[in-house]
Amino acid sequence: MLSKRFGRMAVGAMAGTMLMAAAACGGNTGAESTTSAQPSGDASSEAPKGALKVGLAFDIGGRGDKSFNDSAYAGLEQAKTELGAEIKELSPASDGSNRGELLRQLADAGYNPIIGVGFAYGDDIKKTAEEYPEIQFAVVDSASNAANVTGLLFAEEQGSYLAGVAAATKAESGHVGFVGGVENDLIKKFEAGFVAGVKSVKSDAKIDVKYLSPDGDFTGFKAPDKGKVVAEKMYQDGAEVVYHASGDSGLGVFQAAAAAKKKAIGVDSDQRQTIKETDLQSVILTSMLKRVDVGVFEYVKAFQGGAKGGSNVIYDLKVDGVGLATTGGEIDDIKDKLDAAKKDIVDGKITVPAKP
Repeated sequence: MLSKRFGRMAVGAMAGTMLMAAAACGGNTGAESTTSAQPSGDASSEAPKGALKVGLAFDIGGRGDKSFNDSAYAGLEQAKTELGAEIKELSPASDGSNRGELLRQLADAGYNPIIGVGFAYGDDIKKTAEEYPEIQFAVVDSASNAANVTGLLFAEEQGSYLAGVAAATKAESGHVGFVGGVENDLIKKFEAGFVAGVKSVKSDAKIDVKYLSPDGDFTGFKAPDKGKVVAEKMYQDGAEVVYHASGDSGLGVFQAAAAAKKKAIGVDSDQRQTIKETDLQSVILTSMLKRVDVGVFEYVKAFQGGAKGGSNVIYDLKVDGVGLATTGGEIDDIKDKLDAAKKDIVDGKITVPAKP
């Protein structure tokens, strides 16, 4: 079911035997196994000794992005409040060139576990994990690649499918748009799910797709001006709803929506709540929630219980690891349709594509 506030969900146990091959997440990753998140249980292995010190290295944009990074920080704060963890967060340089240095800084300061937020940490996590085999690491949006690394993965395409259903249902003309921050495989999952959801409602829908930067160029996640220009063109061409997966650049999409008196769909966090500009909040139809906060908190909780790395955990619709926000009540009238689509995905009647 959809809800305004998901609350803390019992998902994400890392302990125990994982059930599915790591290849299910996209190829040979070097991880032992992969599974959907399951309710937490008692860990069978010995819990780590000493004080719980959790380090977290943000993705580009850092804390305050009102989206991806802030969701991760919410999970870190929850670990502090509920688990008594001492926490430390660090932000990378604007080009992300010092990600490895941040991980080593946290390791040298005695933090264990250490979490890298974002797929771009994949290689740096692998190198650092080899240098510090006694420390446990986790990486958001990248698969495990070492025995002491846990991959925290999300079914973004499933949540985006629901966003597509909402957009197509609300857009009377059937004309919608998608703005991606960086044209890489991860953001293409958002596009693929969104397009599939739109077409499930209106097979002849017109869908404009535009990326702000090419693969490898992460400036597309922090370019509100570019996001605004691209979205303005979509609205001028007739799009009624534009969905963004572009980090800080989404602010520009919301600005364009407000100027055009149209609607937009946020991403990662409930952006109708996190956006401070009150004049922009009303243009946000809904947001595709990616519960990075849940992934971070449940990982730390499992670590405290003695869980080890070497595997991946997937947060999908089945465990409400992704979903839609209902703040503002603008999709309340199509709740039955959205719930039916969610059920069909969870039951396996709909297989959402992860590639366009």
